[in-house]
Amino acid sequence: MPIMKSSKYLAEHELAALAKKYRLAAGKTKVEVAREMGIKPPSVHHAEESPGQSFTKLRCRMIEAYSNLKVSGPFFRIDEK
Repeated sequence: MPIMKSSKYLAEHELAALAKKYRLAAGKTKVEVAREMGIKPPSVHHAEESPGQSFTKLRCRMIEAYSNLKVSGPFFRIDEK
């Protein structure tokens, strides 16, 4: 019988905190993330620090890039990869 991976449902503001947590854990600066993702550094700042602004796709990309998590929406379920 296969081992089930864990899942969790999150609010959008929790995605912002996770994006920042995993960026920092990966040792990446906002400028490095922006360069890697082809965006401008202020977008990374807003994705992490302004949960009320719509940067959901960027938050999901950051979480997936810098963690072992996969984000599925629109309910923002995260699963181990």
